[in-house]
Amino acid sequence: MIEIGRAIVSRDVFEKHFLCDILKCKGACCIEGDSGAPLTDEEAILIEKDYHTFEDLLPEKHKREVEKQGFSVIDSDGDLVTPLVDNRQCVYSYYNKQGILKCAIEKAYFEGKTKFRKPISCHLFPIRITEYKRFDAVNYQELDICKPGRKCGAAEKLPLYKFLKEPLIAKYGAEWYKELEIAADYILSGK
Repeated sequence: MIEIGRAIVSRDVFEKHFLCDILKCKGACCIEGDSGAPLTDEEAILIEKDYHTFEDLLPEKHKREVEKQGFSVIDSDGDLVTPLVDNRQCVYSYYNKQGILKCAIEKAYFEGKTKFRKPISCHLFPIRITEYKRFDAVNYQELDICKPGRKCGAAEKLPLYKFLKEPLIAKYGAEWYKELEIAADYILSGK
């Protein structure tokens, strides 16, 4: 574990390789798991405020679930998360023409309809951050659904922290990321 600012970063974040291979996994991270995507209070407010910008991308069943459950829910662990359809699929996801599960919020972002890209927990996946009173635990969550991403990352020799540079900067800032790179150089050089 490496401490950078308030974050305690697992060595796996430096040592594991990853590059999402969405053509193989088909967006499984939007449908697998025992709960919706973790949300901050601010993200829940943004989703509700900007729902109209991506609502038309959602299947009717998903829209009915939003009407029924709301824009966010509290899961069995007491965490604020995205609602699920059939207790499985994120309500804000849809299948594209290639049969790949995509994020409607992110599509609206890329179309310039909203400034909110998607929940940071989704953007950082497969890194999971647990926020405690005095520090954040930054860990790699190794799941079977991401096996193609590990294989692709290994082939490209792309460390997880480099693959997730953009969301890590969004979460902690550019200066923090520079410190992360310095730590990575030290760890990976074998010193």
